[in-house]
Amino acid sequence: MSTKPKAKLLKDYQSPTHSIETLDLTFELSPNNTLVTAKSRVVANRTTDTLYLDGVDLELVAITVNDQNWTDYHIKGDQLVLKALPEQFTLQVVTRISPQTNTSLEGLYLSDGAYCTQCEAEGFRKITYFMDRPDVLTSYRVKIIADQQYKYLLSNGNKVDEGQLDDGRHFAIWHDPHKKPSYLFALVAGDFDVLRDKYETQSGKQVDLELFVDKGNLYKAPHAMESLKKAMQWDEERFNLEYDLDIYMIVAVDFFNMGAMENKGLNIFNSSCVLASQDTATDRDFHNIESIVGHEYFHNWTGNRVTCRDWFQLSLKEGLTVFRDQEFSSDLGSRGLNRIDAVMMMRTHQFAEDEGPMAHPIRPQQVIEMNNFYTVTVYNKGAEVIRMMHTILGEANFQKGMALYFERHDGQAVTCDDFVSAMADASGIDLSQFKLWYEQFGTPKVTVLTYFDKQNQTFTIETTQHHASNDPISKPLHIPLKLELLDEAGNSLPLQTADGVVERVLDITESKQSVTFTNITSEPVPVLFEDFSAPIKLEYDYSINSLLHILKYARSDYARWEAMQQVFMSEVKKAVLQKELQPVLAPAVIESFRLLLKELKGDLALLAELITLPSFETLASQFDCVDVDRIVNTVQVYEQQIAESLKEELYAAYTTLPEALSLEPEDVAIRAFKSRAIYYLVMTAPEKMTNALRQAAASDNMTTKLGALKAAVANQHSALDELMANFESQWQHDPLVMDKWFALWGSLNSDLVINKVHQLYTHSAFDKNNPNRVRSLVGSFTRLNPQQFHREDGAGYELLGSLLIELNGTNPQLASRLITPFMSWKRYSQNRQKLMTAQLQKLFALPNLSDDLFEKVEKALR
Repeated sequence: MSTKPKAKLLKDYQSPTHSIETLDLTFELSPNNTLVTAKSRVVANRTTDTLYLDGVDLELVAITVNDQNWTDYHIKGDQLVLKALPEQFTLQVVTRISPQTNTSLEGLYLSDGAYCTQCEAEGFRKITYFMDRPDVLTSYRVKIIADQQYKYLLSNGNKVDEGQLDDGRHFAIWHDPHKKPSYLFALVAGDFDVLRDKYETQSGKQVDLELFVDKGNLYKAPHAMESLKKAMQWDEERFNLEYDLDIYMIVAVDFFNMGAMENKGLNIFNSSCVLASQDTATDRDFHNIESIVGHEYFHNWTGNRVTCRDWFQLSLKEGLTVFRDQEFSSDLGSRGLNRIDAVMMMRTHQFAEDEGPMAHPIRPQQVIEMNNFYTVTVYNKGAEVIRMMHTILGEANFQKGMALYFERHDGQAVTCDDFVSAMADASGIDLSQFKLWYEQFGTPKVTVLTYFDKQNQTFTIETTQHHASNDPISKPLHIPLKLELLDEAGNSLPLQTADGVVERVLDITESKQSVTFTNITSEPVPVLFEDFSAPIKLEYDYSINSLLHILKYARSDYARWEAMQQVFMSEVKKAVLQKELQPVLAPAVIESFRLLLKELKGDLALLAELITLPSFETLASQFDCVDVDRIVNTVQVYEQQIAESLKEELYAAYTTLPEALSLEPEDVAIRAFKSRAIYYLVMTAPEKMTNALRQAAASDNMTTKLGALKAAVANQHSALDELMANFESQWQHDPLVMDKWFALWGSLNSDLVINKVHQLYTHSAFDKNNPNRVRSLVGSFTRLNPQQFHREDGAGYELLGSLLIELNGTNPQLASRLITPFMSWKRYSQNRQKLMTAQLQKLFALPNLSDDLFEKVEKALR
């Protein structure tokens, strides 16, 4: 590229030069010729006569100051610079934009004929010239004018007027009584089916609920509506937070870079995060919709009423709100399964990010393109930091801290430090050391040694902290270690020291420290960091027998799953490092599974997770140099051994469990287990299972149907083409369901998959301008098909590299997210390193390389 983008630094933050008290926006909508009139009341915050406004891809039509034409201005890069201004003034800026050609899906654009917006983080500057930063809070009044074909004209807040115009167009006017930053602005105009409902808050206020979906999709909307009402009730009951407008709206659109957006009172969602029926969506989809609807609703307080001072504080709202949506899902469903989901996200994606060139603290210190910091570190590790705070403080003190946080900062743009201070002040607990979690990057390692003294009946736990070699933070972190001790019979021992009884949590605050428990008559098995009480890597020399003891007796469902994950990771790592040609899974593991399958009791969804090997990414994190083929082949061998050894038990369970038809937890669990069972059973007797595959693939339940298709794809079953063709024929007119079909093809571990992906680019249901389609096909190929993506001939890398070049010019934000697999190139063999860096260098040489990609490519190559 011609000029290197300049990084913005947290230390350079300065408060805004001006306040924008009010903003009146008028939109005259037209696909290629939308006129935007922005009239604002501006007040200088300090002595200055110059105002800098952000703007991208705008045609400036007119500027007036205090109703006078203004000529003392110039445009410099992406800024409009106004000079010789009075201390207070009314500013009117008229711009022209083209939603039709806006393929970036930021600002105002068209999605299947409907106008919609995405303004976080810096999309508002693609609508009009403005101080597009989160600490400028403004009162918005919005008038939308459009042709009658756009039946619904929506924006933030409450509708205050609507009517017909003499030229045949119509209008609507919306006013948001709550000041907000520009990133929370939203506009939608289109014709939709609408699901309406009401919710009565705890104070008796009636709130209108409206959910807008594309025509014909109304039958897929009730689950999202029910999820919204559950979220509203939960936030009142758990956090005493009540909704504050007369109406709450959700609009589902098919072209969207993100999952959803929490715009005040008008959430815009990716349709994949709203639409669900049992014939078109899996149980996982239903769960995700509930979680995401909750997440965006919870932002109304943690993000909207109290927002970020600057984008470096993004985890202030996102980490906190992810924690809240995780708690919502856990309170409504299985806490153990939800914790497993959260930890798999950390191990699969966040740990890898910590080890790559984009490693950053949950509060980054510098950034080139803000979109690049919507990361699993900011969101998911940020949530783990909030969870640690909750663990250290306890629920009661945490709620006191939340209440003080809102009391102090409602209606303000604040920092992560403000949140931690509220927690510390409300609880009386010193969190000054804990704040280092906001500054450090990398995944800490904690080495644990244990010593049993039979004569004195004591058990000592010694911990040592280790941090990334390039981590500038040298001080030890405050790490909560949640603990259970199991005796030989599986009983949970009291945690008693010479100073008294210890609760379940130990505070690890020193580089090296120890604690000794008394009255321990036989050597216990410690359950360390129960429920993943800190986002660390644990180094402890567990024996397989100890881990299986935890599997059998631990009080935490998560701890039982974690024990099996540790067994699998240990077995895979040993086989790969020793280069075993025919590795054998420990017989004790098989026998433990046999016992579980014979009993077939408890949560069957948890059982399905217990007998599932870790993901490739999780296993790869165990190695300094990732041996792709050995890892994949070892997993396949172990899965085959599980399947062969337990085929009778699996078949008996699969055939005797009842048909599960409802969305009740018991039926969801049965479907989860049967999907895992058929995956294994097809390995042992593929032709014998053909009728079972066909029957499951013909089910009216998408979870059952997809479970069969995944088994057929994983085993490249002889009926695969037939089953996939039937699926395509049935669902070719439903884009979201076809995404599942594209994802299945992308995950096919066959030498033919590269050609198949290229063929599917021309499929009538595929559109490279739609992020959902691209993520389903190419995202699945790069994430779920490691052996083909990392082919020694580089064809997988070439496929991704070519697509990134294309997306760089149309949707840089999507390209920046898809480039992630290239970021860890240094962890692979020399040949693969050479092939991946060739793709990175090809991108870096582009004359028009976007800031989104530049930041990642430059760091990767560096």
